[in-house]
Amino acid sequence: MEQHVARKVITGLVVSNKMEKTVVVAVERMVIHPRYKRIIRRTRKFMAHDAENSCHIGDKVKLVETRPLSKEKRWRVVEILEKSVQI
Repeated sequence: MEQHVARKVITGLVVSNKMEKTVVVAVERMVIHPRYKRIIRRTRKFMAHDAENSCHIGDKVKLVETRPLSKEKRWRVVEILEKSVQI
């Protein structure tokens, strides 16, 4: 019997698209400092698979967890939520 595992979904901003079929996405989260009780912004970068090379720098994208695709790629771009304004 197969068990279906719910995959993690995160959203973030594309910070690099220089690789072929790969984008680097910065995911930001807010945490409370344990001692000073101030809100701190923490950023982590994830490499994600972009099969159509459709993402550009500044796009807001939704990522879903997937099997390991390379040494550092464990995420896949599901959809582009917002396109960046290209000047």
